[in-house]
Amino acid sequence: MTILVTGGAGYIGSHMVLALRDAGEDVIVLDNLSTGFAFAVPETVPLMVGDFGDSALVSQLIATHKVTAIIHFAAKLVVPESVTDPLGYYLNNTSKARNLIECAVQGGVKQFIFSSTAAVYGHVGLEPVKEDAVLHPVSPYGRSKLMVEWMLEDVAKVTDLKYVVLRYFNVAGADPQGRVGQNTRDATLLIKVAVEVALGKRPALQVFGTDYPTRDGSGLRDYIHVTDLAAAHLDALTYLRAGGDSLVANCGYGKGYTVLEVIDEVKRVSGVDFNVVRVPRRAGDPAAVVADATRARTLLNWTPRHDNLTEIVTQALEWERRGHNQR
Repeated sequence: MTILVTGGAGYIGSHMVLALRDAGEDVIVLDNLSTGFAFAVPETVPLMVGDFGDSALVSQLIATHKVTAIIHFAAKLVVPESVTDPLGYYLNNTSKARNLIECAVQGGVKQFIFSSTAAVYGHVGLEPVKEDAVLHPVSPYGRSKLMVEWMLEDVAKVTDLKYVVLRYFNVAGADPQGRVGQNTRDATLLIKVAVEVALGKRPALQVFGTDYPTRDGSGLRDYIHVTDLAAAHLDALTYLRAGGDSLVANCGYGKGYTVLEVIDEVKRVSGVDFNVVRVPRRAGDPAAVVADATRARTLLNWTPRHDNLTEIVTQALEWERRGHNQR
């Protein structure tokens, strides 16, 4: 029972691969290395360098490695970039995902876990959002992901494919054992950028918008440790293997920190009072997004173990400090 992980050389995907190997699973990674890194994949895990939208390649991998489940991470994920390049996002995130799903169905893959996003909700209030909230994504990124959710829903109605869609909130941190972390070049995720600034790898940190209706005017987000997120995927796989029905579940902690609060924590942990520049809001950014993850906790039996901002920041900082991303 081999599991195909698309985007397994990327930030979240590489943590997923480690979690699967730690659990004794057979894994193969498909990644075009446009943003991922070969060194992030364990030497014991086969890495195929290629595009997840390449139907011939994917079909070959499924048949050759007897793939029974696919965990799909590969995607473009920068919200502002999606606003300026919508066709690029619909091609990569939606059209190619359609090919991947077709290959899964034709290859007899019965379980599919999809990396979705809280961006499908759009502008929501300050309270934790549930999966049955109105979906109104405000960026092509969010829309491109929602379209894949719709495709999975429709395909599952007429085939024996079962899926779990996990809607991520703000992912951060690094493997607690120090084996892998976020290596993304020109990253846009707040904690990654902040620790780079603290270590002098960037001159300053920009805060996009300080006039939101939050407690200090900066954006409010639910930050989830990447290892807890990988664990949610393992729980989803167990759920599907046990015959669970297709479902959508949020992955977050149910509480939020503002951008300015996160910056203060990075300054405290690093001991560096780095330069912060306040600039106007970015297109497509909601004021606040916090998860109600009750469904994941109850139906998937997901139990987060790293719900601690200090731990998240400390591990991200230590990974950055060791300079792994310079390899």
